[in-house]
Amino acid sequence: MPDLLAGSAAQRLPLPDADLLLWQQADLGLAYDRLLQQLIEETDWRQERITVYGKPYLQPRLSSWYGDFAYSYSGIRLEPSPWTPTLQQIRKRVEALTRLRFNSVLLNYYRDEHDGMGMHSDDEPELGPRPAIASISLGEERDFILRHRQRKHPGTVKLPLPSGSLLLMQGDTQRYWRHGINKLRRRCGPRVNLTFRRIIAGTPREVRV
Repeated sequence: MPDLLAGSAAQRLPLPDADLLLWQQADLGLAYDRLLQQLIEETDWRQERITVYGKPYLQPRLSSWYGDFAYSYSGIRLEPSPWTPTLQQIRKRVEALTRLRFNSVLLNYYRDEHDGMGMHSDDEPELGPRPAIASISLGEERDFILRHRQRKHPGTVKLPLPSGSLLLMQGDTQRYWRHGINKLRRRCGPRVNLTFRRIIAGTPREVRV
């Protein structure tokens, strides 16, 4: 696979059945280290208990949901906290880069090498059939793992996401691909990930607050 992180302009990732754009360094208005620390200190972090194949367990990371609508996944319902000035600023920058509008954001805090996220697709009904999700990474670089639901080629794709990178997933990406963050055997520092989404009003599980 070619070097997908060369340069600072947006690059389209050459993956089948996907529409992925990657900015190696997004202009977020503040230094990445400063934003990381602000988000760690300001966010109302929780460790959610989710149900997978009928069994409950604590997520191996902390998370928080902000925005205009509630959101449900994996048997849990997230009621939104109001936008903070920091999140509003980041959202404005993300919308300017992607030329899209977002009304909610899910934050995940990977505290160290023991935290991760299982393989999944963001395909909940309230996101619509072809959702656009803009993912900002801050802090420790972690590999974003991608696997096609049907194709054997190209197999497992590992995409390193450095601090300040912006990955836009849109089109049929969620339909055909699963993604996740593996736990690590080596020691690593904290990472905060923000995934900006647009909840569609009027879907069966959507409730305005």
